[in-house]
Amino acid sequence: MAIISKPPLSPIGMQIMLWALPALLVLAYVLPFAGVALRSVTRPAPGLENYVRIVASPDLRMILYRTVLICGVSTILTVPLAYILAYYWVMGRAVTSRLMEICIFLPFWISVLVRAFGWMVILRNNGLASDLATFLGLPAEMLATGRSANSVVIGMVHFMVPFAVLPMASVMRKIDHRVLLAANGLGAAAPYVFWRVFLPMSAPGIYSALSVSFILSLGFFVTPMVLGGGRVTMIAEAVFVQMFQTANWGLGSALGIILMLFVLAVLWLVRSVVKLDQSVSR
Repeated sequence: MAIISKPPLSPIGMQIMLWALPALLVLAYVLPFAGVALRSVTRPAPGLENYVRIVASPDLRMILYRTVLICGVSTILTVPLAYILAYYWVMGRAVTSRLMEICIFLPFWISVLVRAFGWMVILRNNGLASDLATFLGLPAEMLATGRSANSVVIGMVHFMVPFAVLPMASVMRKIDHRVLLAANGLGAAAPYVFWRVFLPMSAPGIYSALSVSFILSLGFFVTPMVLGGGRVTMIAEAVFVQMFQTANWGLGSALGIILMLFVLAVLWLVRSVVKLDQSVSR
């Protein structure tokens, strides 16, 4: 029986396929971003009034400072925890690898809102953490952080760890184990092999995890609102308040543009560090 093959796309069809993705990017990203940028300099009046207000307002400056600080602390805590999970997931025995895999992928099935309320139950003043501290004879404030910046950091780290694991595990899987065996065979101890061979070879994954964690943390909205209880306002919540509660679209758009500039700055910094690391390694 003859096999009937599908005819190839016509030249017009090929042109449509080639232009479909750029058109989608323009419609989904470029035009909305251009609209936000335009509102930031046209509402309520043409000019840079909204950006001047952000610089001049102590409250808005504090929100920006708090956002960068909390995101930085969360990222610093996330990456080492994620590195340990990724290491044992990739390099561990079969049982350990399966256990790490469950710990990594299980949080993806749980809503961020459910996780935030779960941490609120644990960390509230009369919650599980407070009961555990009392049982151990410790001050309740040592474990029960209540609605504070510390609770926000804990919730953010819990959310971001699985996302940070994936790029590091991807790089670790590409490391040639024969290099590690060669270093071991030449008399290097296991800690020396890790610090001088494995860790430098996994550095690209660490850079990716740092950028992913920090960029994700910049846009957190639900977790700071639930665990912060209105006391830990970050830039995403400030954008929401300005646009949908006070109807100040100009100021909200300006804050959104600043958030985008933070993201671009992080991407540029990570790319520069990666290029520098590659040039030094050569």
